[in-house]
Amino acid sequence: MLKISKTFDDRLLELNQDNIESGAWISLIKPTAEELLITERLTAAPQDFVRSALDPEESSRIEIEDNHILVLINVPVNHEDRPGEYDTIPLGIIVTPDFFVTICQEHNDILQSFTETRYRYFSTYKRTRFLFQLLYHSALLFLKDLRQMARKSDRIEQDLRLSMKNEELFQLLDLQKGLTYYSMSLRSNRVVVERLLRLCSNPQVNHLIKFREEDEELLDDVRVEYDQSIEMAQIQTDVLAGMMDAFASVISNNLNMVMKFLASVTIVMAIPTMIASFFGMNVPVPWASHPMGFFIVGMVTMALTIVTIVILWKKKFF
Repeated sequence: MLKISKTFDDRLLELNQDNIESGAWISLIKPTAEELLITERLTAAPQDFVRSALDPEESSRIEIEDNHILVLINVPVNHEDRPGEYDTIPLGIIVTPDFFVTICQEHNDILQSFTETRYRYFSTYKRTRFLFQLLYHSALLFLKDLRQMARKSDRIEQDLRLSMKNEELFQLLDLQKGLTYYSMSLRSNRVVVERLLRLCSNPQVNHLIKFREEDEELLDDVRVEYDQSIEMAQIQTDVLAGMMDAFASVISNNLNMVMKFLASVTIVMAIPTMIASFFGMNVPVPWASHPMGFFIVGMVTMALTIVTIVILWKKKFF
């Protein structure tokens, strides 16, 4: 989907290819080959810049070529076919002398934040500030998902305390995988922010990224949010790893208790079985002709069984 828009004093207008103006925002979501060619023609951006965000394995980075700057970051995404899973996808941001371009393979909440209902909070022609705002919202979205992960892990922990099921363990594994993706993306995005700070003071690219005084506070907020997200992701990773180890030990201990109980039951059941086997042989046995023989054998069997149960009970085998 190709969408061209531009903010004015009192509104956000959507433009078409024929009346596109300098300072417009070109947004590409799940772009087709034709839309990519249109973007390349309108912005004169390098082909590898426009198509870089389409590779889900691309890492965060910054590239500069022919008065075009590519800022590639990873942002959180919720896949429609895999609800509840946490993953990241690349978001390509191209800053040109005249336009601001965003390219993403899937719909995401970050770009959705900059809609017609929020046009007062950003300007498409203030490209540097718009770039920092995108980075800031991505950090906020990471924090939001990390808090959801923390609440979800607490809920799974409560469920595991009541009943050990494979479903809860698989959910913990999914959380751990999502935290790994988030930690890698946050650290690489943080490197991009640091390099952006250095580029802002570079006179060779100052005409593309104009760092104003009012943007300094926003950039500081971006760095603070990313640092907080990285720290929170690390804490959650450590907590989740400790939780997995603890529940693995609990499961192993429960298995040992079950096996010990079954072994004790086997020992207790073996006593009457063994005595009945001896007295069931076709050979002379004690009390064979005694009128109370069966009663005596039964009482002896019961007494030995009770003694065995008491001994095992004292040794905490039950």
